[in-house]
Amino acid sequence: MEQLAVVWRAMVLDRDPDADVRDLPGIAVRWADCRFPFWNCVTLTEVGADSALVGQRLSQAADIMRSKKHPGFLWLFEDLLDGEARAQLRAAAEKAGLAYAFPGTGMAGDLLPVPEPSHPDLTFVRVTTDEQLVAYADLNSRAYGFAPEAGRDGLCGSALWKNEVHAYLGLRDGVPVTCAATVEAEGRLFVVLVATDPDWERRGYGEAVTRKALYEGARATGLTRATLHATAAGAPVYPRIGFKPNSPMGFYALKG
Repeated sequence: MEQLAVVWRAMVLDRDPDADVRDLPGIAVRWADCRFPFWNCVTLTEVGADSALVGQRLSQAADIMRSKKHPGFLWLFEDLLDGEARAQLRAAAEKAGLAYAFPGTGMAGDLLPVPEPSHPDLTFVRVTTDEQLVAYADLNSRAYGFAPEAGRDGLCGSALWKNEVHAYLGLRDGVPVTCAATVEAEGRLFVVLVATDPDWERRGYGEAVTRKALYEGARATGLTRATLHATAAGAPVYPRIGFKPNSPMGFYALKG
């Protein structure tokens, strides 16, 4: 949760210096209010919250989300809640006007440095130009089912992504088919926005480009620990690199 709050602060303020970035009692707001839903985020931050408090925070989070122009997600780290609150979570979310969108898993590992990666089909290129950043955005849009304009609204023109983020494309015959990035966050490398073109899945491309982003990020920073938040599609991949699941997550959106 803390890694999300730190990294998303930088990502959201990079997208819009006037974005809604607040640390409220029990709620962190990281909301760019752009068309890229992942940059529109709220999360609950209290440890051991009981069912009454969680219900209150869910209602507050939903109110924040309703006040925005563009949709986003509540990222909820279930292990932060007490047992009763976890058991009643779906019902409490429904009562607050939130719908369960998809699952996630927080993972971490003391796994760096990793060997320099390779894949027989791929060449790796660091994202340093606007054209490469467009390709990175488009891969995320295709992988996550967003309109192309959504990914581009989140990433295009970013100096942070071209300079401070260790963002890599995997090219097959010169065409970008997969991507991954790492960024330094409070003594760890944080893996962000891993995506593979749906036409080229199940070939090990996502794992290979993630290893590349970790390898280069560790080489540049000297860090040895890495963290990430995996969707269901990525969850089987990361343990092969050395990550260990440690936090079940749920993503919630406003009910339509």
